[in-house]
Amino acid sequence: MLKTLLVVAIGLFPALLSLWALRKTEAKRRAIRQALTSVRVLPVATAIPSDRYYLEGVGYLVGDISCRYNARTGNLRCAVNPTGPCQDCHYYESLPSS
Repeated sequence: MLKTLLVVAIGLFPALLSLWALRKTEAKRRAIRQALTSVRVLPVATAIPSDRYYLEGVGYLVGDISCRYNARTGNLRCAVNPTGPCQDCHYYESLPSS
């Protein structure tokens, strides 16, 4: 009788192991699918430079436009010091007078 129960237990073990692995894989797949479908879009805070100003005919500018390296755009301050500030910048060179 003991031998019969042992043979049945050994015969059922691979099937039970397979069912356990399938359930674990399905749970992991479900968690990944839920994570992919429930992506939250967070708002990105844009840093507005404090020395941004409007120049008539040109638009918004950032930084000191009398500097040679100023990019003359509203997004980028200059080529050598893009994050600023312009005050006390050791790269400052005034524009040549025309």
